[in-house]
Amino acid sequence: MLDEFAKRFHLYDDYLQLRLVCKQWNFKLPKILNGNKAPWLLLPIGGGAATNEAFKVDTHKEILEEKGIYHLTLPELQYQLIRGSCYGWLIIISMYEGTIRMLNPLTKVFLDLPPISNLPDVIYNEDQCSFYFRGHYMITEKTIFANKFLIWKVIINSAPDDINFMAVALYGSSRLAFYKPSNKRWLKLPTRALPYFQDVIFFQRWIFAIEYDGQLYRFDTMTKAGPMVTIFKPSTPFHTVTTKEINQKYLIVTADRSLLMVVRHLINLICEEEERSYKTTKFDIYELKENSNAWSRISSLGNYILVIGFNASVQMFAGNLLNSKGNQIYFTDSLVEEQSLVETYYHNIGIFNLEDGSCQEVLSDVNFFCPPVWILP
Repeated sequence: MLDEFAKRFHLYDDYLQLRLVCKQWNFKLPKILNGNKAPWLLLPIGGGAATNEAFKVDTHKEILEEKGIYHLTLPELQYQLIRGSCYGWLIIISMYEGTIRMLNPLTKVFLDLPPISNLPDVIYNEDQCSFYFRGHYMITEKTIFANKFLIWKVIINSAPDDINFMAVALYGSSRLAFYKPSNKRWLKLPTRALPYFQDVIFFQRWIFAIEYDGQLYRFDTMTKAGPMVTIFKPSTPFHTVTTKEINQKYLIVTADRSLLMVVRHLINLICEEEERSYKTTKFDIYELKENSNAWSRISSLGNYILVIGFNASVQMFAGNLLNSKGNQIYFTDSLVEEQSLVETYYHNIGIFNLEDGSCQEVLSDVNFFCPPVWILP
């Protein structure tokens, strides 16, 4: 009977109240409706983020099924941008205040990270902000624009109650900083050149970052002398891209503890002054095994799926998911620079099937004020 009650709730706030009726119900009812561990897509609806919709992915049909829509009232997201999603937490940036906060969208608990103004090599001066862009030069922009544009991604290595909790911010495309509660501020991760980073991930005791050209950085924050960096230059069989094509790279740790580099190929569909849209055409996947000095291309994920976007990129076993199908890539749009430069931007979201190269896009005609993001409960 309790399960039948739960199936009839579509507002998550109401479902939370159901779990709070008594201790027994709170214990028996899962935190997530239906207990589904599939990726959820958070879709910010409305100009001020008062309401958000989380879509459950039905991988069997390869669409976002309407019966899996649940509504969350999140006024906490008003005037915020999502720049990360890890361990069920969102990392949000305030466009007007420059704060960096962690939000659990289900419990609505907030935790503060140091603000943008605390990042190394970022200078605030009244209504202006100066920072390095792509490593080569320092630019100055209005603070509101800088707050929208500066942070590319923030990841965490665990839930915030872990004693070894750490966060890493990728900003200005060329800078990395890490935060530990004991430090109380962002600390710079050293680089030996002028990199153009595209993704960052935690792997064992290290932090790995990938450059546009496939060069790999490994950072160790546990040394007594301070953060140390090792640069790897594994050979990569990249193809030359056209002037209309861009590549976006993601790092993923596999179940057997090797490292994947996912190369996403996109083309510019609309390139006007106030409007822009990109389309994903294909994915290339490369694996770097332990002690190897070359990326080796792989053609199949087997029974696994990859989930990429503003979330910490992950691999998931399809057999553990409801109605799932392996050998697919779930993707959302994470092109911060492109999104920030135009008034109207149509986000590229979908599921790519590696077996036949087909792609099921969704919501390609919607201009979200804030990029949708995957949540992994």
